[in-house]
Amino acid sequence: MSLSLRAAALALTLAASLVLPLSPAVAQAPDYPSRPVKIVVPFGAGGPADVYARVLAQHLSEALKQPFVVEDRPGAGSLIGTDAVAKSPPDGYTLLAMSNTHTTNESLIPNKPFQLLRDFVPVAGINYSDLVMVVHPSVPAKDLKEFIAYAKSKPGELNYASSGAGTPYHMAGELFKAMSGTNLVHVPHKASGEARNSVIGGHVQMMFDAITTMTPNVKAAQVRALGTSAAKRSTVLSDVPTIAEAGVPGYESTIWLGIMAPAGTPKAIVDKLNAEINKAINRPEVKEAWDKQGAAPLVMTPAEFDTYLHKDIEKWANVVKASGIKAE
Repeated sequence: MSLSLRAAALALTLAASLVLPLSPAVAQAPDYPSRPVKIVVPFGAGGPADVYARVLAQHLSEALKQPFVVEDRPGAGSLIGTDAVAKSPPDGYTLLAMSNTHTTNESLIPNKPFQLLRDFVPVAGINYSDLVMVVHPSVPAKDLKEFIAYAKSKPGELNYASSGAGTPYHMAGELFKAMSGTNLVHVPHKASGEARNSVIGGHVQMMFDAITTMTPNVKAAQVRALGTSAAKRSTVLSDVPTIAEAGVPGYESTIWLGIMAPAGTPKAIVDKLNAEINKAINRPEVKEAWDKQGAAPLVMTPAEFDTYLHKDIEKWANVVKASGIKAE
């Protein structure tokens, strides 16, 4: 072979070597999405995850020129819908709208069919918001201290609703019980909307709910707000004291939402989704609307969200262990 031919062959080999390292993920990302994307919400319609997943889906549909469709698959405290996503192809076309229910369930339900950090990859945060503790108007207590005294006079007789074991509403209630020394009975429901209706209808005495969804009911006097769950008062219910200042010092519990995808989803697709989600939740009109509802954007890279998940799993594992909570 002549020198010139050898040089040409070497050049072709080098060119091929430069092309080969480009993974399928990189090749797929510019064309993603090329068909509709499904966002599975493993909670009931009308709850925070459903509401904000639909806001996000609209922005992603506009930005990426393909439909992002929300599908509610509630049940078993988020396990049914979550397991369905875990078993989906890791191609970016099935996503999971998740919350701190999922990080709690890692210790509360260790024998579930999936593991969060093994079977999913973090994509992006969505937002976080305070919870509000409300009671039905028939409950005679007018403030938190009166409620604690009333509950202590009727141990095991007052019920609190939630959307299922391990949900932020359940864990907020268990944390309240432990810190206030009250004996309240947990009544799980299939979805937060059902739990909300049970309290409004007077079938259950109280619940912890997201400020974003319960505030209209508070303002309509369908329920009485006794306290909010963050360290500072909510701008939405500024006349309602925090639970910490109203009678349970140190109490704090919030709800947050995020997006994950099946493990093995190409990094380029994850990064593309992360960038578009962060753009969406950073839009001034979105931030302004969410602020009025009591929610704030949770802007993170996939790596930062991964760290956030690890820390939250550890936090709730400590609460589960210390309180001895069991999944119903």
